[in-house]
Amino acid sequence: MRNEYAADRGLSEADLAGDWHAQFARWFADAVAFGLPEPNAMVVGTADAAGRPSGRTVLLKGYDPDGFVFFTNHTSRKGAEAAANPYASLVFPWFPMQRQVVVAGTVREVPRAETEAYFATRPRASQLGAWASPQSQVLPDRAALEARYREVARRFGDGPIPAPPHWGGLRVRPDSVEFWQGHAGRLHDRLRFRRVDAGGWTVERLAP
Repeated sequence: MRNEYAADRGLSEADLAGDWHAQFARWFADAVAFGLPEPNAMVVGTADAAGRPSGRTVLLKGYDPDGFVFFTNHTSRKGAEAAANPYASLVFPWFPMQRQVVVAGTVREVPRAETEAYFATRPRASQLGAWASPQSQVLPDRAALEARYREVARRFGDGPIPAPPHWGGLRVRPDSVEFWQGHAGRLHDRLRFRRVDAGGWTVERLAP
């Protein structure tokens, strides 16, 4: 199984915005305009204290010059790994556009006020689900999860639902952000913004 990439597409240094954040904003807007399903879906890679990796797809919920934010149960596998080994990778697999964005950086929790503000915007069913699901833990069956959900729904009734204390946002502060554009003959363009010691950034071209 092999798809050929377009010869008339490319990414040159002259194409890039002045910083990774502006470049990501440009490509993210392209992904939305292209009509990709869930363009904010990203693969998050973490590793435990022994270096054993794991990955999963989550939804990006915000980004700014300080990094990329997603929300999770802190007792989940990714939450526990991020706490024990605070580094992560992100991959935005925009394959129909023959593009990827690959991020690597450090992880830290967002301020609690930011978590609570976001949680208040979630649909009520998702708020209840955050309380009901012991994420990443073994369940005996589906019925056990649904029973937990019903119990949580009874507990909160019609009242407001606060953010669970074990649930919150994680921010990946990038050390590198790579913009990958497919090209014919597998001679893909890979341009990476990399943080340097002085606090600035440099742009590097990587071999495909």
